Formats: sequence, structure tokens, C-alpha cells
Amino acid sequence: MYYGLIILSVIMLSSCFALNDVHRKIQGSSIKVSIRYSAISSLGGLVALIVLNGFKPEFTFFTFIMALLTAINGFAFTFCTFRALGNINLSLYSLFSMLGGMALPSVVGLVFYGEKLTLAKAVCYIFIITSLLLTVQKGEKKKGTLFYIGIFTLNGMSGVLNKIFTAAPFKKTSAAGYLILAAISTFVIAIILLLVFFRKIEAPKPTPLSITISSVNGIVNKLANFVLVLALAHVDASVQYPMVTGGVMIMSTIICFFGKNKPSKKEILSVFIAFIGLLLLFLIPV
Repeated sequence: MYYGLIILSVIMLSSCFALNDVHRKIQGSSIKVSIRYSAISSLGGLVALIVLNGFKPEFTFFTFIMALLTAINGFAFTFCTFRALGNINLSLYSLFSMLGGMALPSVVGLVFYGEKLTLAKAVCYIFIITSLLLTVQKGEKKKGTLFYIGIFTLNGMSGVLNKIFTAAPFKKTSAAGYLILAAISTFVIAIILLLVFFRKIEAPKPTPLSITISSVNGIVNKLANFVLVLALAHVDASVQYPMVTGGVMIMSTIICFFGKNKPSKKEILSVFIAFIGLLLLFLIPV
């Protein structure tokens, strides 16, 4: 059942990528637009999570600290994303981001939480890494090394923070309560940034369509992350995050077939290798 939930979350996260692309085409990709997008998305996700949690108020100090760290990590990742994309193309950015999202939670699970490195996991890692390496293109700029490290580390840290929350022995809220506090923290930080630091910076005004896209993205994204946090209590991080990484690659490529920018043969080969890696994760008995 929990593997099925992870697959559901992969489909939801992939749809968020599509929504992000639509919003970018409407509003652009400036930092102020990105922060405003985060604010509206977090508000939409907050409403969905409150309903999901049955309007039950939850709070513990540990959960609040973890939620705050999650929100700060999200904004730091956004900052590094914009700076990195000024120096490298999207393929290399995706490589660092997705590799970090798979590697760090998996390593933390293996090193600190006693998860076993099985043959199936090792083979899956090799296939996923090979798949990601195929996406690298020539002509990348070599500037901004700190930002490359940033997107690798910070995207991976989102999974690490989820693992720490689910495995910690401290008094804590439910998974929904944790994500509610994270959404509130994100919204508050975004509003402060917009009113204090970016108030005088010009940016396209939000439209009803852009607000709707932001809100829907927030709802879908928070529900997907809720499913992942819930599944982490029953599935090893060293299994879950390779599934998410490879799964999002596959779903994103499928979505591309319905748009103007069709995937190249190299990208299709990359996705096929990732798919084989995921199959072997389940087919290899040890």
C-alpha cells in the first residue's frame, strides 16, 4: 500500500512541474515572482492540509523547529536555483538537484538509521545515476560552484528533514500537523520578504490565472509531501527517494509528449534506464 502511495505522490509532484512551467510562461521567473508564488502556494496547501487534518490544532516545539528548518531550506533552495541557472543549463541543474534529492536521504537512512544496503538498492542507485548522467550536455559554464553544491545539498536536505522528523523520538505532531506548520512558516517568511526586502522591486502583477495555478500547485505539492512523510514511517528512505527520483523523471518525460518540447532520444533513453533501475529495486530479492 505504501509503495502505491509513493507512486501517487510521484504523479502529483510531476504535475507540479507542469504547473510551474505554465506559471513561468505567464509571470516570468524573477526572484520576486518566485517568492510570491511560494506565498500563494503555501497558503493553498495550508488550507488543504487543515481540511485533511480535520481542523485539529497541533503543536509541539520539536515539530515547529523542524517545520521552520523545512521552510528556510525551501527558500535557500529557491535562491540557489536562480543563481545556478544563471551559470548552467537546465540539464546540469536537474542533475545536481535530482541526484541530491536521491543521494542524501538514502545515505542518511543507511548511515544513521540502520537501513541495509541491499544488492537491489545498489543496482538501482547505479541505474539512476547513469540515467541522470545521460542528461548532461556539453557547453556548461563552470562558474557558481557554491550554488551547484547548494542545489544538490538543499534538495537532498528536504528529504533528510522529513526522515529526521518521522524517526525522531521526541514528542511531535502528525505528518499533516508538521506540514501545516511548514506551510505557515513558508507563508510568513515569504510575506516578510515581499514587504520588507522586495517591496520596491518591479514584477508582473498576479492575474486570476496565475493565482489559481499557484494555489493548485500548493494543494497538490503539500498533499504529495504529506504522502511521502506518511510513507517514510513504513518504507526505508534508501528505497523511497530513488523511487521518487526515477519516478518523477519518467512522469515528467511522459508529460513532455503532450507539450511542444518533445523529449529527445537521449532523454527517452535516460528515462528507460531509470525505469529499469526501479524495476530491479523490486525484482532483485536481496
